[in-house]
Amino acid sequence: MAGGNDLKLLGMWASPFVVRVKLALSLKGLSYEYVEEDFSTKSELLLRSNPIHKKVPVLIHDGKPICESSIILQYIDEAFAGTGASLLPADPYERAIARFWAAYIDDKMLAAWTQATKGKTEEERAEGMKQTLAAMETLEGAFSDCRKGKPFFGGDSVGYLDVFLGGLLGWVRAYEKLGVKTFDPEKTPLLVAWAERFWSLEAVEPVMPDVSKLVEFGKMLLARAAAAAAAGEGN
Repeated sequence: MAGGNDLKLLGMWASPFVVRVKLALSLKGLSYEYVEEDFSTKSELLLRSNPIHKKVPVLIHDGKPICESSIILQYIDEAFAGTGASLLPADPYERAIARFWAAYIDDKMLAAWTQATKGKTEEERAEGMKQTLAAMETLEGAFSDCRKGKPFFGGDSVGYLDVFLGGLLGWVRAYEKLGVKTFDPEKTPLLVAWAERFWSLEAVEPVMPDVSKLVEFGKMLLARAAAAAAAGEGN
């Protein structure tokens, strides 16, 4: 496999943004060294590699750090253009469309989902869920338009948007077990089918997080959010 000692990924197992990078590397057939970060004691390597945000993921290639999952995915596609299938379309317009919907996923859908699961009040969480479901229906339409009858956002093969949304699927499944449902078989049947198809890919399944572990981690996050909300109400 290409990559090897030249590639190092700093990550945290539960981060959907890290999963995105793992998916891209796996789909490209790139080998790399993975370094799990402990956020209670961030490593000197992480602080040195990402001094602005001090967050994962960070991909280090030939000693040079690249930060932010969307930028890392594009970098992997460009730096290893001759390895594996391309993630971004060759056509400039189609590439711009893929980037547009990727931004929508993070800026609209993920922001609403975060509010739905971590909102300080019941009203905030309810509004967040309402916005999440609306965003998912919008993505359902985008999937229908982008794929043109093909199995993936990228067409016959996995592309940039598949990886971008696919990185969230572990948490989608985990929160479903916690009673927070985002993929509705009645309202978003195409996305439900896509999620099953994507997860079962040979290059995808091995790098997806353990859903049962995410459930336990999610319970902790929800309890922490509830405690913070209660503390705020008491002030």
